[in-house]
Amino acid sequence: MPAKRPAPRLPVLEEGQMTDDQRALLEAIRSTPRGKSVTPRGPFAVWLYAPKFGDLTQQLGAHCRYGTALEPRLSEFAILCTARLWRAQYEWFAHAPMAEKAGVMAKTIADLRAGREPKSAQKDERAIYAFVKELYKTKRVSDRTYKRVHDVLGDAATVELVGILGYYVLVSMTLNVFRMMPPEDAKLAFAEP
Repeated sequence: MPAKRPAPRLPVLEEGQMTDDQRALLEAIRSTPRGKSVTPRGPFAVWLYAPKFGDLTQQLGAHCRYGTALEPRLSEFAILCTARLWRAQYEWFAHAPMAEKAGVMAKTIADLRAGREPKSAQKDERAIYAFVKELYKTKRVSDRTYKRVHDVLGDAATVELVGILGYYVLVSMTLNVFRMMPPEDAKLAFAEP
């Protein structure tokens, strides 16, 4: 029998319940490449409770997803590394299919999910993995690890990689604190405490 999922700490708002500021935020989210059919789920469901903060974060998120120098495969790979380290269920649920569609190999995704080093990942993904792992573990990166990523990404994309990681830590914390889970019919990627 699957473990019971924790209940969200904030109820998901229905559009008819939203204030003008909350509706404006939802429309701002829908005006990005995320699409007009976005429903208030995941971190957005939480940020609707603080619409000014939510608007700033969704703008940063839209840039992190669609506007950086990182190709989508590498961006999604970095997001999955963060989701795994934070065991952010909804983030994994949302981004694992995007990562695979962007070109991250299924075996690499499975290794990340299981907490294993993705040894069969592409060279640039392995450089990012080492960077992410070291940064989250030591709160720094060595010159060697930095050079390895910088040689692959260059100046702008290295800066943006750090920004993507920071943004998705914010997403992970939001999801975990407010217990935002994937839909009931979706299998959880990680064991819940």
